[in-house]
Order: sequence, then C-alpha cells, then structure tokens
Amino acid sequence: MHELDHIAQAIHRVARIRGTFTLRSGATSDVYFDKYRFEADPPLLRRICTAMRGLIPTETTVLAGLELGGIPIVTLLGQLAGLPTAFLRKEAKAYGTCRYAEGADLEGERVLLVEDVVSSGGALIDTLAMLQADHIHPIGAICVIDRETGGMEAMAEAGVPLWALLTMSRIEAAAG
Repeated sequence: MHELDHIAQAIHRVARIRGTFTLRSGATSDVYFDKYRFEADPPLLRRICTAMRGLIPTETTVLAGLELGGIPIVTLLGQLAGLPTAFLRKEAKAYGTCRYAEGADLEGERVLLVEDVVSSGGALIDTLAMLQADHIHPIGAICVIDRETGGMEAMAEAGVPLWALLTMSRIEAAAG
C-alpha cells in the first residue's frame, strides 16, 4: 500500500466525524474532518508534512500558513523543507504591528499558501485578495485535504493553482 493511503487511513481514523456540520462556505455536511485532531497528533502531522514536501514548487521562497489550521502545518513543513514561514490572519490585528502577516516578510518573495482542509476555497480566496492588494501574488497553494466541493476550481478561476495531498474520495476509499 502507498504511504498516502496509510496517511489517508490514519486521517480517517483520527479526524473524520459524522453528524451535521455547517462548513465555512455555509454548506452543510454529514462528514467533517476535524483537522485539529490530526494536527494535534505529532507522529501523524509529521507524516503529513513529510508527504507535503513533495507538493512544494522548487521556486518557493516562503511558505505562508492560513489562520488557524494552516499554522501548525506550515510551521512543521517549513522546518522539514528548510523554508521561512509566515502566518496569515483573516484580518489585520488592531494592536501592536497591526499586520495580517507575521513571520517572514512576503514582499518580493515567491509565496506558497498552506491550508489544512479546502471546501469552497473561500478562505484562500479571501487571503489572496488581501495579499494582492499589497502586490503579493502567491505562486500557488497546497492543502492536506481537498473536499472536492469547488475549492480547486475557485482557485483556478483566481489564477492560482491548488495542489492537495489528499482528496475526500481518496480518504474514503482508503478507509473502505
């Protein structure tokens, strides 16, 4: 069995929960991947990030994780890849530096966005708008799970490729 199938099985076992959930997009789902469960499991998070290294384009100079779920992933991924990281808030904070991006400077860099689970792509699209307003144009985005509910297409429409380590269908198939 391929390592990605083992990771998919582990994510399914640790993080897949059933119920009725409202997603960020406003859609409802009877399946939810509680990313905090796999992000809080050190051996599993290391396996995920080790596999995600292969998704990083060679021209990347900075990894930028989206608040909140992308932060643990980008932190470990930066360590494994030897790349500086930035942490992106949903909006600029109202105190201190009053910035939405902390950590590595993004200006003039070849930035790769890092996210946990992508559904509609709304969080990535919102982040793109903030970055592009500051003349920062990410080269792409990567995520752990693509729920296959429009996020990949939304990013393509925005002109930014999205690469996923796993899809919802692969996780379901691996657990079968």
